[in-house]
Amino acid sequence: MLDLTGKNALVTGIANNRSIAWGIAQQLHAAGADLGITYLPDDRGRMEGKVRDLTAPLNPSLFLPCNVQDDQQVAATFEAIQQKWGRLDILIHCLAFANRDDLTGDFSNTSRQGFQTALDISAYSLLQLANGAKALMSEGGSIVTLTYLGGVRVVPNYNVMGIAKAALEMNVRYLAAELGPQQIRVNGISAGPIRTLASSAVGGILDMIHHVEEAAPLRRTVTQTEVGNAAAFLSSDLASGVTGQILYVDSGYEVMGM
Repeated sequence: MLDLTGKNALVTGIANNRSIAWGIAQQLHAAGADLGITYLPDDRGRMEGKVRDLTAPLNPSLFLPCNVQDDQQVAATFEAIQQKWGRLDILIHCLAFANRDDLTGDFSNTSRQGFQTALDISAYSLLQLANGAKALMSEGGSIVTLTYLGGVRVVPNYNVMGIAKAALEMNVRYLAAELGPQQIRVNGISAGPIRTLASSAVGGILDMIHHVEEAAPLRRTVTQTEVGNAAAFLSSDLASGVTGQILYVDSGYEVMGM
């Protein structure tokens, strides 16, 4: 039976109730994990209030600002974990961003700054957070990130985010090799297209969703809960022998040809 009682889990990337990270946080909580939640701070505090209200029913022990482009905030996040818990068991990385202009039109028009921003937030941040987490995973642990099929195949308008996801998936493999001797497992979930705040920036996202509904073996897309269940599995002892893998949770779409 999947049981995360006594496990401390840090969940990043919750923006609203349609976030995949929100689905993951709910399932980790249901399995008994003690949650720490991070949010992206803004000048008016709107995101803090929104995420705080949303996650309140999960009773998180930690609620922290964490902009991964601010090294001091990242360091402060892990200092707070050290002081509160002394140990971290699970890290959920659900961070991705690219400029909207870089998610439509010709890929070759991607700006240098847009390319760097997408790779920094969407791929480098996994290394950054894993580096902070590994010292706190003294009893082993699980790191789970979110990727997408556009990192291995061409998806219209996914553009620079596809490059970022390709880098992210290689990060999973290199981190798995590095952290394995510490019994820290690193895996990714490649979820099917879901209408979220982040995916809404991708041109033609509704067409992508409708296509999956027509072509996937299950003839539907997936839900945040289904992705959350997969993340809970990868975070648990049931997946103790699984690391360096990309698990497709996409109604089987990935296996299809023509």
